[in-house]
Amino acid sequence: QVQLVESGGGLVQPGESLRLSCAASGSIFRFYGWYRQASGNERESVAGISRGGLTNYTNSVKGRFTISRDNARNTVYLQMNSLKPEDTAVYYCNVESASNVIFWGKGTLVTVSS
Repeated sequence: QVQLVESGGGLVQPGESLRLSCAASGSIFRFYGWYRQASGNERESVAGISRGGLTNYTNSVKGRFTISRDNARNTVYLQMNSLKPEDTAVYYCNVESASNVIFWGKGTLVTVSS
């Protein structure tokens, strides 16, 4: 059974940093990603990383966010620097298995406010 456990969300001031973690269990995945959903908005892709280490980012976070993974721990991270109020959202971990099945975490809230 696949389980995704996210952690690291919280309340920070603009310009500060947070690191999100997503620990996966139950399988080895070929792709890991982070999505976010702000109140009233659709869920959007933030960043993704393949098992081989190839990454992609949405334009609004390039240069500020870094996605990484620890294959030994089956864990993916999202380092978020220079946070802005518009980064406020629920952040979801997303993984894709080798058979193209997608799983979602329950989400962790990030609030950026002064």
